[in-house]
Amino acid sequence: MKRSIQREQSSILAFAVLTILAWQTQTGTMLLLPFTLLSTWWHEMAHGLMAAALGAEFERLVIFANGSGFAESSGDLGRIGQAIVAASGLLGPSIAGCVLIIASRSPRATKVMLFGLAIALIASTLIWVRSIAGWIVLPLFAAGAFLIASRATRKWQRITIEFLGVQGAVSFYQDIDYLFSPGAAVDGQVALSDTGRIAEALIFPYWFWGGAITIAIAAMVWKSLQIAART
Repeated sequence: MKRSIQREQSSILAFAVLTILAWQTQTGTMLLLPFTLLSTWWHEMAHGLMAAALGAEFERLVIFANGSGFAESSGDLGRIGQAIVAASGLLGPSIAGCVLIIASRSPRATKVMLFGLAIALIASTLIWVRSIAGWIVLPLFAAGAFLIASRATRKWQRITIEFLGVQGAVSFYQDIDYLFSPGAAVDGQVALSDTGRIAEALIFPYWFWGGAITIAIAAMVWKSLQIAART
């Protein structure tokens, strides 16, 4: 049983690596468009929810058809608050993804997480999402998660939750140039990247934060898969 789970995880990790490589090209991004948009949702929701947790008003989440997007919030968070919000867009999805991976150890936890993810996708679509691409793709993922949680076998529920968890955890790799650059273009407008914003508020350059976050996320994913395999 353990070897079977490890083989499943190896396949999921292989797909995650292929996804990361494909994301670095425009053609690959378009071929994986549903997962690209889901990746953007993970990233921007983390920004918005952290801003709200720090006292700002999470106003809207926009996902563009090309895979870019933004979370808009209002309120003065200060330099440190802005750095925390910026970091959350990179670390938040990975932490959530690792929680999904670890949940695969328990049949009950797997179902709860799949239903919870479906609810989160629908709720965010109704409350914050303000773009056609988001309105189309996110409910489809929600419907898929709901159907698998309610109808699929234990094996496919486990594979699905681990797959979605790994996809969430590696979502920050959607654009490596963005991770290791001081700025980026969103909907034609140039703005600071997340690591650029962290560097502006704290010490050390953007590439230091990009490297540190990359190492931290790789370690978290590896450890969560190890824990999930102990069934």
